[in-house]
Amino acid sequence: MYLSQEEKENIFAKHGKSKTDTGSAEGQIALFTYRIEHLTKHLKNNHKDFNTERSLVRLVGKRRALLDYLIKKDILRYRAIVKELGLRK
Repeated sequence: MYLSQEEKENIFAKHGKSKTDTGSAEGQIALFTYRIEHLTKHLKNNHKDFNTERSLVRLVGKRRALLDYLIKKDILRYRAIVKELGLRK
């Protein structure tokens, strides 16, 4: 797979509370962002891969739902993760 266990731990360590904290909204958003970037690069080369396109749309929706949850729960955490990952609405 394109994402090794060490890379996942690094993502969760950087954006979550610890490398084993896989349930935090920030960690999941960071992981989804990494996967979205990977699928976007894949689709630039393989524009007829409709299964990957569908997966990408679903991932974007999941990330959007987590970001909406974070807005309602704690706006400061939302602003921090959006700034850190360079996302825009």
